[in-house]
Amino acid sequence: MCAMTSIPLSVPPGQYVPTADERVVMYGVSWEHYELMLEVRGERSQPRMAYLDGALELMTTSHGHEGVNFMVSRMLEAYALDANIRFRGYGHWTLRKGAEKQAGIESDECYQFGDDQTERMPDLAIEVTWTSGGIDKLEIYRRLGVREVWFWEGGEILVFLLEGDRYERRAKSTFVPDLDLSLVARLVEQPTINDAVRELRAAMKR
Repeated sequence: MCAMTSIPLSVPPGQYVPTADERVVMYGVSWEHYELMLEVRGERSQPRMAYLDGALELMTTSHGHEGVNFMVSRMLEAYALDANIRFRGYGHWTLRKGAEKQAGIESDECYQFGDDQTERMPDLAIEVTWTSGGIDKLEIYRRLGVREVWFWEGGEILVFLLEGDRYERRAKSTFVPDLDLSLVARLVEQPTINDAVRELRAAMKR
């Protein structure tokens, strides 16, 4: 078994540490101004933006945040490939449905499953909660109709499935039901994705 490295599990709000995300939330922002901000930023990946009912969050993600996202996403992809689950990833897809929903977000990673990739929303979105605080991202996803959301938080992966008009907490994913998410969360601490995927594959074969 490979040696585990020590990764901080999360950063509390208001505390400065070098590994924290940088986040600013502005209030009283119109939908039109939010769309203008997206246009001005253009194709750059930072800052990431989330919008809900006039609150606009601007976030520059940290090294630790992106590291966790990479590990979780690549393990999901390795498992889906091995299990012959058809999918495609869409990265930081900017998700919004117009001013009537008053909600927009850019996920850490998102996916559509199956051969039909024409849907206007992903089936699954992944969010890394590295630095606490900010606006209610689960409510944004609810308004947009994203079927499943994973939150990595404090060393745990929390799964939320959209049932009707609200999310229900679930123990496993709808799209990759046999993937051991508690194992994935532990393997995030491995030094490389090579080590993590190797251990994941070995464990899933047992």
